[in-house]
Amino acid sequence: MKRPKPITGIRKFVRRHRQPIIREVVREPTAGGVVYRRSPKDSAQIEILLIQDSKGRWTIPKGHIEEGETARLAAEREISEETGLKNMKVLNWLGKINFRYRRADSLVLMTTEIFLIRAEGDTHSVRPEEWMTNIRWFSAPEALDKIEYEDIGKLILLALKDIRKQSKVLS
Repeated sequence: MKRPKPITGIRKFVRRHRQPIIREVVREPTAGGVVYRRSPKDSAQIEILLIQDSKGRWTIPKGHIEEGETARLAAEREISEETGLKNMKVLNWLGKINFRYRRADSLVLMTTEIFLIRAEGDTHSVRPEEWMTNIRWFSAPEALDKIEYEDIGKLILLALKDIRKQSKVLS
């Protein structure tokens, strides 16, 4: 039986695409929020603010917790920095998301604390930071359709449930 010919360039391909060994594990605590408002056109309608990252993925505003800062304060600061919103009220904690990714030769373990946040005052003047592709208010169904991460989608559903509960208490 004849031996098959090796695939041309396979060794070079494997060597070139091999990832480096993980040399360190980095923990990154972050915080953010499901930011909502009542629609200016129909106050019964809820709108969720999403940002589009540099890779085109829709998500919620979030960022790193700085030294000595609580997750709640970090969420407010990051949302304000990323969206331009100045008036907001943190209503409650929704949950925590854990995920990991690789950055060069590091394994990054990220924990994100998520809060329910009501945007108040002028909510029309949101503006993206330079690294973002877009920022936009979506109806709740559209936001659930656009969101790229399943865990965040589940927290948006939980947020909508909490918003409905709070609306019943106020009526």
